Amino acid sequence: MLALKNTIDTFFSLVGATRKVNYVVLMAIATLFLLLSISQQSFAQLPDFKALVKDSAPAVVNIATVKKKKQSGNAFAFKGPNNEDIPDIFKPFLPSPDRRDTPKGRSKPESLGSGFIISNDGYILTNHHVVKDAEKVIVRLSDRRELEAKIIGSDKRSDIALLKIEANALPIVKIGSSKKLEPGEWVLAIGSPFGFDHSVTAGIVSATGRALRSETYVPFIQTDVAINPGNSGGPLFNLQGEVVGINSQIYTRSGGFMGLSFAIPIDIAMNVVDQLRKNGFVSRGWLGVIIQEVSKDLAESFGLEKAEGALVAKVLPNSPALKGGLQEGDIILKFEGDAINLSADLPHKVGVVPPGSSAKLTIVRAGEKMELSIVIGTLPSEKKLTGNVAPSENNAYVDNPLDVMLDELSEAQKSKLSLDSGVVIKQVKDGAGSRAGLIPGDVITMLNGMRIQSVSHLLEVLKEAPKNKPLAMRIVRRGSPQFIPIKLEE
Repeated sequence: MLALKNTIDTFFSLVGATRKVNYVVLMAIATLFLLLSISQQSFAQLPDFKALVKDSAPAVVNIATVKKKKQSGNAFAFKGPNNEDIPDIFKPFLPSPDRRDTPKGRSKPESLGSGFIISNDGYILTNHHVVKDAEKVIVRLSDRRELEAKIIGSDKRSDIALLKIEANALPIVKIGSSKKLEPGEWVLAIGSPFGFDHSVTAGIVSATGRALRSETYVPFIQTDVAINPGNSGGPLFNLQGEVVGINSQIYTRSGGFMGLSFAIPIDIAMNVVDQLRKNGFVSRGWLGVIIQEVSKDLAESFGLEKAEGALVAKVLPNSPALKGGLQEGDIILKFEGDAINLSADLPHKVGVVPPGSSAKLTIVRAGEKMELSIVIGTLPSEKKLTGNVAPSENNAYVDNPLDVMLDELSEAQKSKLSLDSGVVIKQVKDGAGSRAGLIPGDVITMLNGMRIQSVSHLLEVLKEAPKNKPLAMRIVRRGSPQFIPIKLEE
């Protein structure tokens, strides 16, 4: 109101207003001037991307591949086992034209994605899935030159690929840092959606450190930048014209943009690039545990004030975690001083630690906080999966507060599941066990912090366990360990 009064007074002084002038008319005109002034100030606060695009676009390239393997149909038309539609899924940005093999069995070059030049002598960064299974990779530059690229290295876990073309004095992007990126910050993408080269879209950072089910070693940057098939591998810029991410995935029901786009942080990508250039492959830190989320009930059962951390469901044999003293049932609250709020925070923090380095963990064990120092190992290239629980030949029925039929584990089952002890569930009746989600075939290995040695031991633990409060039970289901909360009634 003060600004409005000042504007009116200024207007009166300029026009020499007197009593003969209609005050209401002057008030309306002054208000209009004020609104126009506010509008201009608001527009002035919006970013202008013209200079950024002019400087950075020449370093963004289109990437096409030639593949021997025949591919047909829509790359986004994912179907379930019964040919049903899958409504929500993370999908790489692959195109969806009808593809027909050439007479020689080779596909024509197809525009699959984008990339960007990171060195004057022709190193290019893109996504692993853009060049996966490619026999030939063709890079189209901003000056319309098309050059064949060599794949220096490609890493599936981070979805990063490093290419090299034979050229000099090329335009390059400025590499920034994603560490200080914050939600609400403006970002801009340049790429080739649907083959339209150097298309520019802008938006804001929606979240950082986002964990996706399909990728456990990348803390994704979530944005609302319009990203579509063909944007894969393209750069995500901040307002300083620095690359802060690589556009990689979308969350969609239709196959197109829905406001949920995900980019690989450039700090993660450049670490991968350095290893690919030096070794041709990527080594990651490995702890050797299977973890799960800490729910509200599990937090209460472990004596935590709130749900946080990564619950260790299994410590793998001969792993760094086992050698370092980590135990099943431990809850990891901090890794190298960084808080682990969600279990998904842990894998990518461990992954960036050089193998052979020592890392400090803050854990909760039996309600007490303690610290461990563990020498990080190298993530294996392949993980061995255990089989399903084989049925026992013994069919002893044991009545218990869980309302389940229990049996001892056979030696064959212990060997198959790599277990020293536990009891197997044969049948589940209506009761505490069924309400907790137990099913036949589950193997109970821990309850309320106690490792279960036998059926008789479980009965003793159940007898002494508190009632009407969540208890942490560790089970192994189809070879995969997990903790579940369970309540025993009086």
